[in-house]
Amino acid sequence: MTYEKMGETTLDYMPCRYGDCRLLFRGPKRTLNGGFAAFLGGTETYGKYISRPFPALVEARTGLSCVNFGWPNAGVDVFLNEPDLLRMAGAARVVVLQVPCAQNLANRYYAVHPRRNDRFVEARTDLRGLFPEVDFTEFHFTRHMLSRLRRISYRRYMTLRQELQAVWLERMHELLGRIDPPVVLLWFSAHPPGRAADRPDLEADPALVTDGMINALRGQVLQVLDVTVSADALAQGTEGMIFSQLEVQAAGGVMNPAAHEEAAEALTPLMAEIAG
Repeated sequence: MTYEKMGETTLDYMPCRYGDCRLLFRGPKRTLNGGFAAFLGGTETYGKYISRPFPALVEARTGLSCVNFGWPNAGVDVFLNEPDLLRMAGAARVVVLQVPCAQNLANRYYAVHPRRNDRFVEARTDLRGLFPEVDFTEFHFTRHMLSRLRRISYRRYMTLRQELQAVWLERMHELLGRIDPPVVLLWFSAHPPGRAADRPDLEADPALVTDGMINALRGQVLQVLDVTVSADALAQGTEGMIFSQLEVQAAGGVMNPAAHEEAAEALTPLMAEIAG
């Protein structure tokens, strides 16, 4: 484990902007001319607390320019809300899309921030009617809110969860339909996709996503790549990660360098073929 004094960090993400997109992505900035691979995803693709996330590792192994369009805590909505980003990704040879979780999206029950999709903005009328005893002003994040609602009434929570899964699938079909290059759908998680979302449910991303939901997308993608991180890699904890003492808890909840190595290893043969 590597950490600095309280409140300090040593990892420079070299934030950069592409085109007219409002998001600041992780650098170093790449040119979008010629052949490149575009990586869309959330915290893992961005590589929070990781000096060399898996897009950078794939680039080093294949020589193919890999543009990191990862955005921390991204849901489907953040990509759908940035048309210039999808236009730029459309110039790539291939797009690697990390499977996003299903709770960080706007739906008929609640609204999320259009760019910081993990931020709970407001409860809609349907959610207040479903949980009339809850004061929703105390919630700032979707995972916290859903975890509380699940404890209050699992039956009512299931109604909400089914809505989130249905909206996720609808938005994913829309997103894939707006990406012109071939798409590799990347499952990068500590657990394999399961038949039900009960376990680990909200505790591990991509939360609420099942293998049935993934299978429903296969007709729109070049390949579904399952990178379920090994127990050996997970056992390394935060070894090799860079964070401050203030970020210890957050760092423990994301993939470590060993996990990123496994993702890069799984992606390299396909990316090398495309780099050709």
